[in-house]
Amino acid sequence: MTFDLYMAFVGFMLAASLTPGPNNLMVMASGANFGHRRTLPHQLGIAVGFAFMVILMALGIAVVFEAFPRLDIVLMAAATVYLLWLAWKIAHAAAPGSGAGAGKPMTFLQAAAFQWVNPKAWAMALSAATIYVPDNAATTIAIVAGSYFVVTMFSTSVWIRAGQELRRILTNPRRLSIFNWTMAVLLVASLIPVLLA
Repeated sequence: MTFDLYMAFVGFMLAASLTPGPNNLMVMASGANFGHRRTLPHQLGIAVGFAFMVILMALGIAVVFEAFPRLDIVLMAAATVYLLWLAWKIAHAAAPGSGAGAGKPMTFLQAAAFQWVNPKAWAMALSAATIYVPDNAATTIAIVAGSYFVVTMFSTSVWIRAGQELRRILTNPRRLSIFNWTMAVLLVASLIPVLLA
């Protein structure tokens, strides 16, 4: 990978990783509800899970989707159902220590597995694999996946921090409930561009 291509890739990664999407909205809600330390497994799960997805895409799993176009429909249905369930969990999350069946942050494995039903993650991984890893060289794949890990950790940290800052004004249960419902609605809304594509 040339330096110019890598810099173009960095721009693509930052733009794609920092914009709102299911991962960022969920870690922001988690940061507001649970703080950064308890959200760290979720954050690491996203970064590792997505980097692994990029590796598999670069190694040729995208060919499977070209050979079986109906898999896109199955993936979209699974993603929709799972995101609706996550939105429900976020909307009904209780304040930490409230005892009302208080929610728990997403685990490392849950967050890593979520990448496989996250439409934005699929779009980003397919784009990275086809545009920035055209040669399928192991070194290029490692650079792209490693770079995604670093950028994902950075971008999710920004969103978690935003959630933590909001936490200061979400001490009132009513405000926390409004925030959680807003995050749930935004999470569902993040599906609209994908469903209409």
